[in-house]
Amino acid sequence: MPFALALAVITSIFCHSNAFAQAHDATSDVKAFYSWYIGKQSGAAFPLLDKAIYGYVNKQTVDRLRTAYRHNRLPGGSDYFTKVQDYDERDWLSNIVATNPVSLGDVTIVPVTFGSKDKINVIVFLRKQGDAWKIVKVDDTRDFE
Repeated sequence: MPFALALAVITSIFCHSNAFAQAHDATSDVKAFYSWYIGKQSGAAFPLLDKAIYGYVNKQTVDRLRTAYRHNRLPGGSDYFTKVQDYDERDWLSNIVATNPVSLGDVTIVPVTFGSKDKINVIVFLRKQGDAWKIVKVDDTRDFE
């Protein structure tokens, strides 16, 4: 009986640690994406058209956004990944805070805050694909309009 109890405790700790590690990886992947994305955009490039975006964002999401871009119909009237039209690149690059991931089935949700002054918040939805978390959707935290 003590062996079974010890095994149950070890299994529980491992599962909890594994879930924490996966959520931490998702947070790190989101921060890496936004560092790349904002840095790329500040260089006057359009990151959506860069093939490197597939390293961070689900292929189907990128392909749909590219199609919408070609037809001048990007969703939301602002940048899809930041949910704004304009921002201070230096401030945002220095102040990307991704915190408290939540796992719901095969999706992990990571809240992200940009900026030190006029803060903007988005919610990033990710799915594990191979060894990496890929962004499948980004939403803002504003009231429904």
